[in-house]
Amino acid sequence: MMKRIIWVISGLNRRMMKLLVALALIAYIASVWGTYTNMRSIQEHGEMKIEERIDEAVAPLREKIRDLELSFSQKYPPVKFLSEKDRKRILITGGAGFVGSHLTDKLMMDGHEVTVVDNFFTGRKRNVEHWIGHENFELINHDVVEPLYIEVDQIYHLASPASPPNYMYNPIKTLKTNTIGTLNMLDPEVHPQNEEYWGHVNPIGPRACYDEGKRVAETMCYAYMKQEGVEVRVARIFNTFGSRMHMNDGRVVSNFILQALQGEPLTVYGSGSQTRAFQYVSDLVNGLVSLMNSNISSPVNLGNPEEHTILEFAELIRSLVVSRSQIQFLPEAQDDPRRRRPDIRKAKMMLGWEPVVPLEEGLNKTIQYFSRELEHQANNQYIPKPKAARQKKGRPRQHN
Repeated sequence: MMKRIIWVISGLNRRMMKLLVALALIAYIASVWGTYTNMRSIQEHGEMKIEERIDEAVAPLREKIRDLELSFSQKYPPVKFLSEKDRKRILITGGAGFVGSHLTDKLMMDGHEVTVVDNFFTGRKRNVEHWIGHENFELINHDVVEPLYIEVDQIYHLASPASPPNYMYNPIKTLKTNTIGTLNMLDPEVHPQNEEYWGHVNPIGPRACYDEGKRVAETMCYAYMKQEGVEVRVARIFNTFGSRMHMNDGRVVSNFILQALQGEPLTVYGSGSQTRAFQYVSDLVNGLVSLMNSNISSPVNLGNPEEHTILEFAELIRSLVVSRSQIQFLPEAQDDPRRRRPDIRKAKMMLGWEPVVPLEEGLNKTIQYFSRELEHQANNQYIPKPKAARQKKGRPRQHN
């Protein structure tokens, strides 16, 4: 009997032991599984953090790659294809300036290889930025006073500040730039001025650095032509206006438009009876290209023979802007030419060139451009003010 009882207890112990072992095993498995789950959760959380950090570090790189992709896929203005024999390598000094940038546009769209050289004294990169990256275009930051060695087929030398405030700012530098130049504009006494007119210039006045520099430049060109056989073209450029002018360069058109748009008095120096003849920039560019591709080595006037008084210009611009600005008369500027009108018979006869853009059409385009510039500069908290001319003493008067 005792043996049976012991056997029963023994059996119960074995079952209990098995149950305990089973429970222990389940507990162990549960413990391992919990640890594994926690570790997995920690690992996944850590991986998420690592991924977030990687994303933060890579985001700027992704932006850079996107910018590079955009630059490679940049849309350029349409460019004509020219064969090797027709395509020219052309250098434009001052090519980021007002006239130079428009000339760059034309020559690039005509299919030529264009190298722009500019020291950005008055030129701006934004005037030619739409060509940067194009295989036919190169931009060099260089001062033409220093030597530049480059092999080209044609050179358009436009490097010189042309507005009085700019060329008077550093007259010695202006002289240096112009004495190696090819462009020429002379103060007139003969009216209208033909190509045989040599100019009436005050050699010690405030404009002398520009005027005399241009005269010496022309002399140098023809000396090289006679002695070295260099082909030269001399364009005598008269007053020009259009987009990409500096808004505070002190010229008549830019001053009047800027003042009218901002509701300020339009400043007229002297009586306003002095005359000017303005051409739109696209007409000038076409004239320059026609002259360069001709065989004319003597000077050629490029300008608009349609003459107006300064007061007429002020009233016309005020009307086109629909401005209530008054006209303010200030003392006349020193050495300001009384009359300026080109004789373009030579250009018409030998180049078949003459201005085609009507004055009001050109002014409306320029007004639109200046309006956009004002908005852009207002967003950057900068409003340009017209540059004053050097005046003789006297009191201002108003004209309604």
